[in-house]
Amino acid sequence: MNDTNFDSKVVKVEENNLKLKRMAYFLIIAAASLWGTLGIFGKKLNGFGFAPEQIVFIRAIGASVTLIIFSIIKNAKLLKIKPRDSVYFVGTGIFSFVFFNWSYFVAINKTSLSVAAILLYTAPALVTVFSAILFKEKMTAKKIISLVLTFVGSIFVTVFDQGTGYEITVTGILAGLGAGLGYALYSIFGRYALKKYDSITVTLYTFIFASIGLIPVTDVKEMIILFSNANAIYYAVTLGLIATVLPFLLYTKGLSYLETSKASIIATLEPIVATVIGIILYSEPITLFKIAGISIVLFAVSIIREKSGSIQD
Repeated sequence: MNDTNFDSKVVKVEENNLKLKRMAYFLIIAAASLWGTLGIFGKKLNGFGFAPEQIVFIRAIGASVTLIIFSIIKNAKLLKIKPRDSVYFVGTGIFSFVFFNWSYFVAINKTSLSVAAILLYTAPALVTVFSAILFKEKMTAKKIISLVLTFVGSIFVTVFDQGTGYEITVTGILAGLGAGLGYALYSIFGRYALKKYDSITVTLYTFIFASIGLIPVTDVKEMIILFSNANAIYYAVTLGLIATVLPFLLYTKGLSYLETSKASIIATLEPIVATVIGIILYSEPITLFKIAGISIVLFAVSIIREKSGSIQD
């Protein structure tokens, strides 16, 4: 009887874990989809005269204010962290958020929206390697195949995208790869921070530290002048909410229930959204190579999902 009860509890725990993982997939897919809209707001604000670092600062400060207000209303304890843990948020805020956003906006302006988004997703390979070393996550066959396919898909979209009317510069490629490195660091530092703090706290202090780190390199006076345009204010607010606060909360929460490497690979859906947006809104060319690259990335994401009846590596 005791054995039966024990087995029943084990089954319930496994079922609960599976439900949490399924929820995590949904959260990360939703986050990736919202991140895919980033280029829309970035291009609009760039058109109003905002420099890349100013756009990143808008994301950071807007998200900080929003989350501080939200935390005070929900639970003021979410605002508390230990000073010695600031290192995690220097990592997520400055080494990750500031660096990858600045690099990403430079890549968008030097290449195209879809190319910049694909280059950003060299991050999963870095995350998988870091996770295997730091968190002892298994380098399973599925992960390796997914990474290879993601890389192949990226090559199809970037290398073979040349000659379609968009000049791809060395600066643009390096900026895109830098964005990938910065993005990878968020998953790594974020995993450490989530061991001690709620996902809301981690997201909040990521943006607070990012804002502090950006102050010395951001021309705030010029930004105030540029905000005399009401449309600029509109796009700044939507950038902060739709493409920043919400997706970061969703991704960080999903990271609580899913392996870091898997979360990063699943998030490669972002460039799919960005590519579609680029085609629809900016008339970026659609080629057979781009279609093939998108299909390969989608397949790479699908093969690492758990089957409905079991929890697998």
